[in-house]
Amino acid sequence: MESPVTSEGAQTSPTTQSSGKTPGQQNPANTRGVVDEYIIGPSDILAVSVWKDTELTRTVTVRPDGKISLPLVGELEVSGLTAPGVQRLIVQRLAPYISNPQVAVIVQEVKSQTYVIVGKVAKPGSFDLGKPTTVLEAIAIAGGLLDFAKASNITIIRRVNASTSARLHFDYKKAIKGKNLEQNVELKNGDTIVVP
Repeated sequence: MESPVTSEGAQTSPTTQSSGKTPGQQNPANTRGVVDEYIIGPSDILAVSVWKDTELTRTVTVRPDGKISLPLVGELEVSGLTAPGVQRLIVQRLAPYISNPQVAVIVQEVKSQTYVIVGKVAKPGSFDLGKPTTVLEAIAIAGGLLDFAKASNITIIRRVNASTSARLHFDYKKAIKGKNLEQNVELKNGDTIVVP
């Protein structure tokens, strides 16, 4: 399972910005901006926590229509929103019933965004795009290339719209040597990597 995407208390990673912190300290402000940008979609699993109210604290799955249901809140359209956006909506809906509700929303599992890798890799298939993933990382997640894969002729098929797709070239041999790294693009939802 991927690390949770959260609007509060996100897992942190090193930052190159000068923050006045000593080495090894975490800077939640910088990492929060990254995780808060994740756009929620159908099938994502959200953990909704209302402080001091166990009846309202629960884990919910975003339905195919993009909505979730919560006590007192009712039906809530969350698809297309970020975790902080959902949090604000829940606070607004709970305000008539609870004085100053304290709400946290965590994207517990990312299921709405996926990519597919097919062809000569150890583990072809569909993978969750729960965090930023480059082509090189996707190949590693799929167990690497098989012996007779055409490593310099990999293609990423990216949907542009319902009827059009773009084809991006990826040369694995150059990428692992640190050359032409601009081709090592970050994957988008629905991308298919073809390894001949």
